[in-house]
Amino acid sequence: MRQILKYILHVTCVIHISTVIGQVSTDSIAVEELRLRLNKNGSHFIKATILNQIWLRYNESNPGTTVLGDPAIETFDIGLRRTRLQLYGQLSDHLFFYLQFGQNNFNYLAGQNSSNTGNRKNQVFFHDALGEYKVFKGSEKLHLGAGLTISNGLSRFSQPSVSTIMTMDVPIFAQATVDQTDEFSRKLSVYARGQVGKLDYRLILSDPFPVTSNGQPQPGIHPTNANFAWDNHRKQYQALLVWNFLEKESNITPYMTGTYLGAKKIFNLEAGFITQKSALWTGSNTNPDPNADPIRSYYDMNLWSVAIFYDSPLNQEKSTSVNAYLGFFKTDYGSRYLRYNGIMNPANGAAGIQNSQAGSYGNAFPMFGTGQVIYGQIGYKMKKDLLGKGNGTLMPYFAYQGSDYERLNKLMSVYNLGINWLIKGHTSKLTLDLQVRPVYMEVGSDLIKEGSTKKQVVLQYQIYF
Repeated sequence: MRQILKYILHVTCVIHISTVIGQVSTDSIAVEELRLRLNKNGSHFIKATILNQIWLRYNESNPGTTVLGDPAIETFDIGLRRTRLQLYGQLSDHLFFYLQFGQNNFNYLAGQNSSNTGNRKNQVFFHDALGEYKVFKGSEKLHLGAGLTISNGLSRFSQPSVSTIMTMDVPIFAQATVDQTDEFSRKLSVYARGQVGKLDYRLILSDPFPVTSNGQPQPGIHPTNANFAWDNHRKQYQALLVWNFLEKESNITPYMTGTYLGAKKIFNLEAGFITQKSALWTGSNTNPDPNADPIRSYYDMNLWSVAIFYDSPLNQEKSTSVNAYLGFFKTDYGSRYLRYNGIMNPANGAAGIQNSQAGSYGNAFPMFGTGQVIYGQIGYKMKKDLLGKGNGTLMPYFAYQGSDYERLNKLMSVYNLGINWLIKGHTSKLTLDLQVRPVYMEVGSDLIKEGSTKKQVVLQYQIYF
């Protein structure tokens, strides 16, 4: 039956399913991937994947939050956090390509803006479009690539494989310029990446987008608080070095796996950076026109991090495993830079003077800033078939972000506590996540932490194939 199915799919030009898992039955065939072989041994191939992450969310709103002009002390929404189609493959011994198409953050406010107009249909775009040349046949030592790509410096979470992450979502602060001078962390870049012995490296030269094309109202220029500059365009330089003490990680695509669920034994030490000259500015005039304000200062953006990552089986017989990460990030965006961000924000406005910092409504918190950040996560995958044969297992986790930013009067702590129901690994996964975040009041030009906190509860279902 397997050969008959392959023959039919080949003749009808449907993607050939090459790898079969489980037992063949008279009803159906369980398949592992959508993969078209281009040669006999499968080293040349084209592969397609799909990803959909569906959110059901309850959120306690930040003070002053409004939804379509109405006060909202809490919200409940349904959304698509990520919907993606990927197509990639090794076309020859040397040529690799990668395409990704899809959308992010599609909830009932998709396309909405402050004037209550917009277009909810303008959400889908190319995330990645790159080509790579493998310099040495049969070797991972050097890949030269170019295009729209998530290849980044700084950290593994700056280029995460979101379909394989352990926590419900990635630590977005590590995608340092997300939707400011990039496209959801992707940039137009040329790069070199590869693996030499135990060293995994990537070196990137990027041409960042101007912040004025991100589709959002611009903060312009401020006397003391840096924002991304509208002019003085410069290139961006990035690098990431990872030392693999145990097994090597996958090097097929530029994305880095979140957890292997015990399939590999990984222990890594990493260090990375991103730098760009004159990326941000301050000035004495609120008019950002360079001719109107000759008295201004420019600031280099210098970001670096060091981290350890451990992902390993614990008991082979029970199929238990552990995932752990601990990283330190030094984030210099210039004088007193601070940016609020709320993931798939369930609100679109704020009223009153309390918490009036731009973008502070809904579920937002000061995610990015000049200062330093500690991020850590740990999770434990429980024994196979914990919930009965064929019903999967559980993987509880805990994550912490501690940010010491210049404009905050105290260390900002954000906690996430959650549990994954791995129905079929990452292919079918249900995640329940509780987030606790701080609330701030703006006093003058500083943000003062209040005693209260706000919570967000998300139930996510992921299908990835």
